[in-house]
Amino acid sequence: MIMNTFRYFKLLLFLCPLCVDAQYRSGVWTPDNGDGTYTNPVLYADYSDPDVCVCGKDYYLTASSFNCIPGLPVLHSRDLVNWNIVGHALKELEPRELFDKVQHGKGVWAPSIRYHNDTFYIYWGDPDHGIFMVQTKDPGSTWSVPTCVIPGKGMIDPCPLWDEDGRCYLVNGWAKSRSGFNSVLSVRELTADGTKAFGLPHIVFDGGEENHTAEGPKFYKRDGWYWIMCPAGGVEQGWQLAMRSRSVFGPYECKRVMWQGKTDINGPHQGAWVHTAFDEDWFLHFNDKGAYGRVVYLQPVDWKSGWPIMGNNGEPYAKYRKPQSSSTIVTNPQESDEFADGMGLQWQWHANYHQFWGQPTANGCYRLYTMEQPESFRSLWDMANLLLQKPTAPRFTATAKVRIASKEETQYGGLVMMGRDYSALVVCRKGDYFQLQRHTCMEADEGKEEKREILATLQPTARDTIPYAPAIYLDLYLRLEVKECEVRFSYSLDNRHFLAAGLPFTMRQGKWIGAKYGFIAACDSLITSRGWMDVDWVRVTK
Repeated sequence: MIMNTFRYFKLLLFLCPLCVDAQYRSGVWTPDNGDGTYTNPVLYADYSDPDVCVCGKDYYLTASSFNCIPGLPVLHSRDLVNWNIVGHALKELEPRELFDKVQHGKGVWAPSIRYHNDTFYIYWGDPDHGIFMVQTKDPGSTWSVPTCVIPGKGMIDPCPLWDEDGRCYLVNGWAKSRSGFNSVLSVRELTADGTKAFGLPHIVFDGGEENHTAEGPKFYKRDGWYWIMCPAGGVEQGWQLAMRSRSVFGPYECKRVMWQGKTDINGPHQGAWVHTAFDEDWFLHFNDKGAYGRVVYLQPVDWKSGWPIMGNNGEPYAKYRKPQSSSTIVTNPQESDEFADGMGLQWQWHANYHQFWGQPTANGCYRLYTMEQPESFRSLWDMANLLLQKPTAPRFTATAKVRIASKEETQYGGLVMMGRDYSALVVCRKGDYFQLQRHTCMEADEGKEEKREILATLQPTARDTIPYAPAIYLDLYLRLEVKECEVRFSYSLDNRHFLAAGLPFTMRQGKWIGAKYGFIAACDSLITSRGWMDVDWVRVTK
């Protein structure tokens, strides 16, 4: 009872401003302007290849998660502007012998989410293994074990369509890196339950030179027409296509329905058409923000011409009126975490989770154990036990209260901004004291080795008296400040006076994902007694 009271009181201290509506409110990015309008992006975070389904007056979004676990994030909204993370549909990636290790850029590509016969479905393509599906009755709860619908290489970006007669069809794109061709969309029939292929694939669209890199198709039916909406032209300079046919297998006529135009919103890319319970039409798509990843925009859709013209006559809006809805709650995806009841939903590992990496503690911390580095270690790019979350604004400050416990030499833990280039502020045991260090690597994805800089010597704040593998401890606060891709690290012993820790660092995206920040606990050599880092809280502010 005492421990439960402590955990509740700790959470209440930080979240008391939010208790009125029991929703998380960001202090760094809120698209809802409070006056009936919103400012894009509605999700300033790397939810690439977003798709959305409608269930009454509720909307559920999922996005690519690649090698990050848990995968297939599920977000909920009542108005398409305010979103919260409610869970993940994928606990681990198969085959385990592959995804227990870091597999940058592999795994879950461009999922689609659908609601059919009181059941939610998510389909995705793994370009090396095939097309998979999970299902559930409650999208915020447990999803089924993945079903391999179509085994094989090269198939990506699948989306199902259940027709009025109950038959099920699937459209997908192709990864040139695995199949040798792309810009082609194929349709095939599935069994009525959507679990396996029933027919052979038919090419229904070839983008050729005019609409090269056609990918990410989404399948719909409206007024007797079969519709496929997809991007073409590439992520940075592309445009949106809509195509229609009276037959599911085509031929399809094609029209460009959104492009950059005179705006600064380059390459409006793949996403989801939504028809709401209020008889409105909207389109959510991503926009590539470099190191921040692929963030999510919302555009109105006009069907007056018989085609879904998006945004302002084809050009994306930066600001617009909110959709009609039954909700006025302002809420945002979680960023800060008190770890009062386990780990927040915003966190992901870089590979399938292993219990040695970390566990919540009874006193409201999350403990990360110092994992030994692989024999071939060059940089943190090789480490699977990174606990990371997405940046959610162009500018923010993340401060963490931690306790480092080191039992052996070279055990370290700290805060990292991770990508193809990365930098970390860590505390490392050296003999009977600690060193504050910066670990930085440029072109980590190319196998370059990290460089280390010693910044300060810090005395332990506590010591064990036990004879076997006594630990020394250090309590401190670690901070990173982000301003338009520039990262500055600092530290403090009292959470009041922060000292700069090394030179600024420029964020860089990872493999198909944006840069992510969070925690690392590791050791340079094989160990007999693991140390650890207890993260008491992390708070994200302006």
